[in-house]
Amino acid sequence: MSLATLKNIVATYTPLPGRLSDVDSEKEHRLPLHHGEDVESPTTGQKKEQKDSSWTIDGRTVSDAIIGLSDGMTVPFALTAGLSALGDTKVVVFGGLAELIAGAISMGLGGYLGAKSEEESYYATLKETKQQIISDPPSTTETISEIFAPYELPSELVSALTNHLSSSPMLPNFLMNFHHTLPEPSDSRALICALTIAFGYFIGGFVPLLPYFFVGPLDAFLALKWSIATMAVALFVFGYSKTCFVSGWKGSRNCRRGLVGGLQMVLVGGVAAGSAMGLVKGFSMLAASSEEGQ
Repeated sequence: MSLATLKNIVATYTPLPGRLSDVDSEKEHRLPLHHGEDVESPTTGQKKEQKDSSWTIDGRTVSDAIIGLSDGMTVPFALTAGLSALGDTKVVVFGGLAELIAGAISMGLGGYLGAKSEEESYYATLKETKQQIISDPPSTTETISEIFAPYELPSELVSALTNHLSSSPMLPNFLMNFHHTLPEPSDSRALICALTIAFGYFIGGFVPLLPYFFVGPLDAFLALKWSIATMAVALFVFGYSKTCFVSGWKGSRNCRRGLVGGLQMVLVGGVAAGSAMGLVKGFSMLAASSEEGQ
């Protein structure tokens, strides 16, 4: 039987009244007739695109990216704004690049060590849990019952679940998930965390440095104006996106939250940049007065 004939049979088949056909009950779980090919629905005749697999972004990876971008958009911006008080574009560019590289490496190593510590803590807790299961079964049974207590389940059901889990080889995983609430870290968690934070920091910090590449060697103040405008927009977009990613994108209430988050990011970046510029100018005035005094 050819593939076209088979598709026509499936598309024109009508189940008997009062019965649930196997085709209807499993239509969402069928494999495609051919890899990457659209399949017609047996009831509506509409084509459904078959997807090989679905993917989601790990929430911790998003958190790492936010940490890297947040620090990268404030610390290097404040440094470049402060160095602009010296009036030399080359100093700003070289100082900014040096801080970006050093900061990205430092942030990446911090993320790597933090993820490794999280992994070590998980396996240490898992080892203690396994030892407690062996050495103190009554305490383990009581812990299982306490996990189900907030759900107000019938006592017979709780007793049956407790007895079943007490002899189950999956008991350590159950206690780690529902008692200690510790997810098992993946083997690549530390490396992904380090790279995400480092690249986020570098990308976020490179934005305020861009205008200094397109001006003359003595136009640092002109580049600073463009850098401030660029960073104000970037900080607002980042703050708005970060807030709406958590609370949601639709609705007037979420829009207001996004606006508040964006304005907060602009305020934080502005305070950091202003403080850095004030400190640099203050140090320059002190150095100039000391030279005049000599």
